[in-house]
Amino acid sequence: MKNYKQFLFLLVAVVSVGFVSIVFVLRWVLYFKEGLAWDGGPAEFNWHPVLIVTGFVFIQGIAILVYRLPWTWKCSKLMMKLIHAGLNILAFVFAAISVVAVFDFHNAADIPNMYSLHSWVGLAAVILYGLQIALGLCVYLVPITPGSLRAAFMPVHVYSGLLIFTSVIATALMGITEKLIFGLKNPKYKDSPPEATFVNVLGVLIMLFGALVVRIATCPSWKRPSEQLVSSQHNNKGDANRTMGGMALSTCSPTDCYDPEANCDTRKRNSKPDDPGQRSTV
Repeated sequence: MKNYKQFLFLLVAVVSVGFVSIVFVLRWVLYFKEGLAWDGGPAEFNWHPVLIVTGFVFIQGIAILVYRLPWTWKCSKLMMKLIHAGLNILAFVFAAISVVAVFDFHNAADIPNMYSLHSWVGLAAVILYGLQIALGLCVYLVPITPGSLRAAFMPVHVYSGLLIFTSVIATALMGITEKLIFGLKNPKYKDSPPEATFVNVLGVLIMLFGALVVRIATCPSWKRPSEQLVSSQHNNKGDANRTMGGMALSTCSPTDCYDPEANCDTRKRNSKPDDPGQRSTV
């Protein structure tokens, strides 16, 4: 992998920023809000930001990057497909539960549904994400799918995945801003109370996480090599090791080099015939 140190730095940054974002959203709902519950009240709504940041943002971002990890390049492509699909399905489950929590809270509090841009873009992202997963499973995990179809669909799959991910980031930023505007009464959001400042930092972390994921995912030099290339490199390395081993064996025969402290060249010189002038003339 080219620029391996840069990749490792960005990867550590992605994981660190993602974990800090999850800690921030938990701190927000547990300290500044009513906590977590499933009773139709504000505490049920709080599941929405927690599950979105944890699943729809963090887990989806990690799912996008699993193919870029060089330590997994020797793993079978099927295993990586299953890991990628499993993480995306888990993120979709989190997103679906978060949407249910919002609708339950709105219905219990007699609040209209689907009236804001946040709700429009968010629901569209969830639906498209489900369609993306379904198509990905059918195209890449069904054995009878032609290879030509997989190759043709790959650019669409990659582009739509990044489009959905960036849409989720934008929707999350709109959502936390909307929640602060409607939720903060005294003092108001414009007065910059501690909660507003804290959640604004959360928004910056989410945006930074998305930017880092997109940077790693779009760098051509960090793309997973093809199966044939990985296999070829592995075979070439094995051939080179066998060749070097054969050269080492040909340098010293077992009878000459049985003593590890002995010098093969010295043994060869000692094994030369005596000088003609010193040979017996008998």
